[in-house]
Amino acid sequence: MYHPVITDVEGLSMNEEERALFKELKPFGFILFQRNCDTPEQVKTLTDEMRDVVGNDDVPILIDQEGGRVARLQPPSWKKYPSAGVYSRLYENDPSLAKAAVQVHASLMASELVKIGVNVDCYPVADLFYDGMSQVVGDRSYGATPSKVAVLARAASEGMLSGGVTPIIKHMPGHGRASVDSHKELPVVDTPIAELRETDFAPFKSLNDLPCAMTAHVIYSQIDSEKCATISPKIIKEIIRGEIDFQGVLFSDDLGMKALSESPVQNALDALTAGCDLASNCNGSLEERRAVLEATAHLILSEENRLSEFFRKKRAARAMDHDELYEWLMDVVENYV
Repeated sequence: MYHPVITDVEGLSMNEEERALFKELKPFGFILFQRNCDTPEQVKTLTDEMRDVVGNDDVPILIDQEGGRVARLQPPSWKKYPSAGVYSRLYENDPSLAKAAVQVHASLMASELVKIGVNVDCYPVADLFYDGMSQVVGDRSYGATPSKVAVLARAASEGMLSGGVTPIIKHMPGHGRASVDSHKELPVVDTPIAELRETDFAPFKSLNDLPCAMTAHVIYSQIDSEKCATISPKIIKEIIRGEIDFQGVLFSDDLGMKALSESPVQNALDALTAGCDLASNCNGSLEERRAVLEATAHLILSEENRLSEFFRKKRAARAMDHDELYEWLMDVVENYV
């Protein structure tokens, strides 16, 4: 029985208090941050601990590994990968090569993740790029046009799936127009819904068959003027599950971000009540993690549940010459970095 919560640990290994908590109140999954990642051997030991403590070999273990400035795994222990913006520029000259390069990029990252016991990546970003908006998206976006973003995000997702890792597309239904960073404050987008349908929502609609997505902590005032997408029943039901027609696993973005102003418990309950399948409770104290897990006891998931099926959609990792492919990738992007 699992609580519908994604949680984390404080350090490079699980301490006794964390181990006792997660054995008593099993979270659905875990997420790693840079503070948890030192060497491949150390991370593999940590992910093995996570599997053991909840008694589930298939427990989702997430990470934010995109490339560019969002990379929890850093050199020298892991390879450095380009940002999505590099592939956006390459696409303008050679769309087919850009698509192939993105898929190789994702496959290489997936091979590194599988080796350390990580089976879900919060990647790719399917938000559009808007010049002059907050750089919280910026070069993490594959471009300014829905068709380009959809093609490259699809290639990234396929690369992940072929490498044995489940991708999470983000940030649904679109974060690109945000004028402020949702890590620090709550963005409000006033764009009419008809325009959003043709732009921000479009890449996500094209990718609606993928297994997982993550919400945006953004208010779309023309749809719900009071609640951001993560905690808005109207946006999740009518836009994400309705117009976009995404039926996979819906993760909240990190509920500890400053865009949300309530307590961790209230934020988690609001997200789950609104229609998120899983609440991401990150970077809190041990007491906060316990409180969130206890508060979600009435929403507990059985060992066989709807969500688990989506995490089985990844394929067995294929063999590859990692160093040779990485060298090829670096040659391809050299003039676009």
